[in-house]
Amino acid sequence: MIRLLRSLVLVVAATMSTLAGAQAPIPPEIAAKSYLLLDVTANQILAEKDIDSPVEPASLTKLMTAYLVFDALKAKKISLTQTLPVSTRAWKMPGSRMFIDPKMQVPVDDLIKGMIVQSGNDATMALAEGVGGSAENFVRLMNEQAKALGMKNTGYRNPEGLTAPGHTTTARDLSILATRLMKDFPEYLHYYSIKKFRYPGTPASNDTNRNLLLFRDPSVDGLKTGHTEAAGYCMIVTAKRDFPNLGGGRRLLSIVLGTSSENARANESQKLVNWGYTAYDAVKLFDADQPVATPAVWKGKQNTLKLGRPEAIVVAVPSGSANKVKTEVVRPDPLVAPFTKNQVVGRLKVSLADQPVTEVPLVALEPVEQAGVLGRAWDAMRLWIK
Repeated sequence: MIRLLRSLVLVVAATMSTLAGAQAPIPPEIAAKSYLLLDVTANQILAEKDIDSPVEPASLTKLMTAYLVFDALKAKKISLTQTLPVSTRAWKMPGSRMFIDPKMQVPVDDLIKGMIVQSGNDATMALAEGVGGSAENFVRLMNEQAKALGMKNTGYRNPEGLTAPGHTTTARDLSILATRLMKDFPEYLHYYSIKKFRYPGTPASNDTNRNLLLFRDPSVDGLKTGHTEAAGYCMIVTAKRDFPNLGGGRRLLSIVLGTSSENARANESQKLVNWGYTAYDAVKLFDADQPVATPAVWKGKQNTLKLGRPEAIVVAVPSGSANKVKTEVVRPDPLVAPFTKNQVVGRLKVSLADQPVTEVPLVALEPVEQAGVLGRAWDAMRLWIK
């Protein structure tokens, strides 16, 4: 009898687990070694497969090279109009090329276009040497930056992405890099939507961006393709579509790794992006700088603390289920001043049909300074009584 009851409990538990899992839409079949679909606006993964498995990044490596180049531009260590020499090493780079040679002095602006639009390994090497002093030092900077961004399973051995022992990453790490690239350097993202580029004096061939979705889907504005024999055909796609309830639109990021052809990576990426927009709704819970909660504060010059986010709080939920979303604020109690602006104080737990969806850190929207001696003493006595 006891065994029978245990069996019934297991069956019921399994059924409940299946029902809970059934709330999430089932993604389409994606013919790729690994893939990831991220709702950037909501900061939620909508679909995934083997996102922590090591893969060769091929020319997706150039996203990190671009990150460091953009960082050097922002810090005014280099300028877009500055010209860089083309070393013999850069000139002789195998694979995709911009077709520059040592007789040229090429503006940084054109080298960036050559690296992104043409995926030129020669342009990439010229930029790496120009920013890092040498390719070897630049690779050191790449690995330091990967660590700083939290890319725990990435190792770089070169700036361009040619196959090398230990030159690996994961879909999860690529999503971290891509989202930080977009967040940290929005002023340079226009490079990724350029469809054609050719540097004057170089052959007219190889002038077309390999991101086929730039030519097929007007909402696609990036990001990068890659291919080597070992990596297969890889692609990171970012798309932004207008939704009236969101104001600024909704951005998705698709990462498809290890497909069989150039057309296959485009088709699988398009399939994943379209599914994400239709299978999930984006729900704006709070506007930017809107208080989610205003709890009491002790020993402060103000009596309350406004908790929220500097950006709108948006969640992605299965289509048609927006009215079932529930929120709960979790925070320390009591709250004792001081608090600095943007200090993380609590979190917003979002659930759907009693199943957790996501958690969003809540920060202090305004600072609360510590009260004077008398105010602190009075609140200390009130807390003791409480």
